[in-house]
Amino acid sequence: MKEKVLIFGHKNPDTDSICSSIVHEILDKKNGWDTKAVRLGNINKETQYVLNYLGIEAPELIEKVEEGQEVLLVDHNEFNQSVEGIEKAKILGVTDHHRIANFETSDPLYYTAKPYGCTATILFEEFKTLGHKIEKTEAVLMASAIISDTLLLKSPTTTEHDKKALEELGQLAGINIEEYGLEMLKAGTDLDDFSAEELVNLDAKNLEKDGTKFVIAQVNTVSIEDVLKRQSELEKAMKDEITKKDLSLFVLAITDILNSNSEIIALGNKAEVVEKSFNTKLENNRAFLEGVVSRKKQLLPNIDKNI
Repeated sequence: MKEKVLIFGHKNPDTDSICSSIVHEILDKKNGWDTKAVRLGNINKETQYVLNYLGIEAPELIEKVEEGQEVLLVDHNEFNQSVEGIEKAKILGVTDHHRIANFETSDPLYYTAKPYGCTATILFEEFKTLGHKIEKTEAVLMASAIISDTLLLKSPTTTEHDKKALEELGQLAGINIEEYGLEMLKAGTDLDDFSAEELVNLDAKNLEKDGTKFVIAQVNTVSIEDVLKRQSELEKAMKDEITKKDLSLFVLAITDILNSNSEIIALGNKAEVVEKSFNTKLENNRAFLEGVVSRKKQLLPNIDKNI
């Protein structure tokens, strides 16, 4: 029996990664294709809020794929953010809103990449283009992903496409976007149950430039001060990751979703890159970055060009 085509987002999956994988499967089934959404890591509390709201199960967890396995990637394209064995898998398609880096395939594929705030916005437009009716389940999933990735449209990554999509999806889902969105985002800021190791890996992107490996991780909160009470144990966990992955830099952004600011902790032999990138000084390995909330639009571009 032929294996189903697997759909998945990146490691340490966020709400967009999980919701867009599920929505992609729904869209595929409407098109008559047999696919299966899976995940590459644990579900965070924000995403779990969405799944609980809808009363649906999280996709199955996988750790690797076999050679020749047919796959569809969402919300990522870099192999170091993907599943073990991705180099030998058969990638049939990609739907993404990130930069394209370290990506190569042996066969042609369908590749949709748009500079939107969220992968789900791209999928929303695909539903419209193909003329498929958007039911409540996929409307809530796509709305939740957009809320998450754009921080309720406050992030600089937000585009007019995201705004338009979220407005229509809120109506289709029958939800008050502001009320639902704030509750969902707040659910993701409950960090008490996480160990320091879990926190620094909760939403961490493994990156590489010219052989230099670095990580930019992010946690959302309504109180930066509360998270910083754990700075010493967070730094220990970051140092462990630096050693384990041979990193030159580990940046942890602690983002205040209410006031749209971030405090960062930076460690590694290239920590000074952060000072140059944001014209600031690290004090006690920390720096406050006013108005910085987006890893994709603000943190990564500045760090990447100075690494």
